Amino acid sequence: MPESAPLTAFAALPDDARLWLVAFDRPVEAGRLAPEVDALLGRWRHKGVEYRGSWTLLEDRILAIAEPTLASNPSGCAIDGMLRGVRQLSERLGLGLQDSQDVLARLPGGLRAFVRTDLEARLADGTLGGGTPVLDLALLTLGDLRNGRFERPLAATWIGRKYKIQAPVSAGA
Repeated sequence: MPESAPLTAFAALPDDARLWLVAFDRPVEAGRLAPEVDALLGRWRHKGVEYRGSWTLLEDRILAIAEPTLASNPSGCAIDGMLRGVRQLSERLGLGLQDSQDVLARLPGGLRAFVRTDLEARLADGTLGGGTPVLDLALLTLGDLRNGRFERPLAATWIGRKYKIQAPVSAGA
């Protein structure tokens, strides 16, 4: 992951903390999100349990929320409530949420989202290739994020397996 400074927000959390990555459809300033996300996480409770979530903004458009107790004591209702709150705050701020099924790839012009039904055509026309960096918004733990599983070459993802895409051969090999 190109930027590691944002992970300092999670410094006190263990690697097995549960992680959610929610992408906005365009970049947003962390300062604009801060009051809303802080308020949401500050009132994150369900059935008397108070959750201790932390957050940061990755790539200027991916809200990363981590919480340590939900890894061992999952509560679907608490998670649904938090995600509903994220949808509501995005609406209040006039931000769209990227469809969770879309694929985010790092291209020379920046991050670009692709609908899954368009992947085969983008592979065929060369827009995407085995070495194209792809962001994985389905990571489940903070340790996955810390250990570099957030961004991987397309060939090393489910897309590479599905379309039988090989990793590019390096020039020195």
